[in-house]
Amino acid sequence: MRYVKLLFLFWQTSLAARMEYRAAFTAAFVEALLEAGGKLFGVYLFYSNGFDLGGWRWQEAMLVLGLASLLDSFFIGVFNPNLRRISEMVQDGTLDFVLLKPVSSQFWLSVQQFAAEGVPFLLVSLGLLGYAGAACGLDAAGWLRLGLGAGAALLLAYAVAFLFATTSIWFVKIFNVVYFLNTIVWTGQYPVQAYSRPFRLFMTFVLPVYFMTTAPAEVALGRVSGRFLPVVFAVALVVLQLSRAFWRFALRSYASASS
Repeated sequence: MRYVKLLFLFWQTSLAARMEYRAAFTAAFVEALLEAGGKLFGVYLFYSNGFDLGGWRWQEAMLVLGLASLLDSFFIGVFNPNLRRISEMVQDGTLDFVLLKPVSSQFWLSVQQFAAEGVPFLLVSLGLLGYAGAACGLDAAGWLRLGLGAGAALLLAYAVAFLFATTSIWFVKIFNVVYFLNTIVWTGQYPVQAYSRPFRLFMTFVLPVYFMTTAPAEVALGRVSGRFLPVVFAVALVVLQLSRAFWRFALRSYASASS
């Protein structure tokens, strides 16, 4: 509960500071609508010409796009504002103060900031998921599987992003690596079956984008057995533990600003 209270305090303070610039929030909402419209139009172009994405129907492809949009909203609101600061803290030595705090340094670095600009993107992604799920005729069990799958996808995306951000301990000037990962994850806006076999293998076993977007949609739609959902969670938990271990290993190489 202490960490829950800290999370609430962090985000309350961050939102209060960022909401001073309400025009920026309004602009972000408009940007979210325009971006979602552009992505929808891109998928529509495929289907309007009789081309399907790896055997997925239009409504099913929308579900994958909605999951990708959900991940993008968390990158904008949480992952990017926090994880890119690791590189900055290593450069100016302020990481020392984080390591001295009586809380998990990984937790503090991961959630200390919250960008209000991510909220409009989150709302748009939830609306897209709601539309796609209703169009696909998901029943109660399907919605539950979709929610659980989306949770596992967010956990996996965070773990991979933190793995990338941790390399800042050695390679200080790579603070844009999280933005690069965000761009790569956006390749998951289309079902992986729409890509060539080499790229499908890369998106599954090298950078697990498949488990972030396509797999949760497949489970929700019943394209694969519901027993595959624990596999998605297992992948997310394994990568999360790997990110924790990698962070502890990286700190052994960290030379504080005072040393």
